[in-house]
Amino acid sequence: MLDQESILVVSGLPRSGTSMMMKMLEAGGIPVVTDKLRVADQNNPNGYYELERVKQLKDGDFSWMEDARGKVVKIITALITYLPATYPYKVIFMQRDLLEVLASQRKMLGRLGKPEDKVGDEQMAKIYQGHLRTIESWLKSQPNIELLYINYNQMINDPLEPIQQVNHFLGDGLNTQAMLGVINKDLYRERK
Repeated sequence: MLDQESILVVSGLPRSGTSMMMKMLEAGGIPVVTDKLRVADQNNPNGYYELERVKQLKDGDFSWMEDARGKVVKIITALITYLPATYPYKVIFMQRDLLEVLASQRKMLGRLGKPEDKVGDEQMAKIYQGHLRTIESWLKSQPNIELLYINYNQMINDPLEPIQQVNHFLGDGLNTQAMLGVINKDLYRERK
C-alpha cells in the first residue's frame, strides 16, 4: 500500500481518464483527497474527484498538502509543475490518444452548452504534444517524484496488466478486483 509519507498524484490531460483512475484507486483502498464540490454529471457519471484548492498551487497555497500524505489527489498537467519539492510524490500519469481527448473535450463542451474551441484538432494536438513533452521532461527531472505511465486505452481494453502495474507501483497492497470492477466500457464514448 502507499506509504504514509508520499502524496499520490493522478495527472494527465483533461479527459484522459484521471477521474476513472481516482475512482479505481479509491476502490483499491487508497483514501482520496476531494472536496466533492464538482458533482457527477453526464460528462463524468462517476464523479470528478477534484479538490478546488489544487487550483491555488500556482499561488503558493500548499497548506492542504500535509493532510494529503498517504492519500491520492488529482492534479491536471497544467498545474503539476507547481508541486513543492518538499514532499515525496508518486505520480500516475494517464495517457490517452490525443484525438480521443479532443473529441471528448468537444462533446463535453457541447453537453455543457459552451462554444467549441476555435482551434482545429490538428493544431490543438500539436499544442498538447508540446505541452506533454514539457511536463514529462519536468517530471523526469524531479528527484522527489516516482512516475508511472498508464494508458487509458489499454486500461479500458485489457485492464489486468495496467492494474497490476499500479498495484506494484504502490506496494502490492491494493484490492485489484475492486479496481477492475470500476472500469465501465460504456463510458468509453469517444473512440478514434
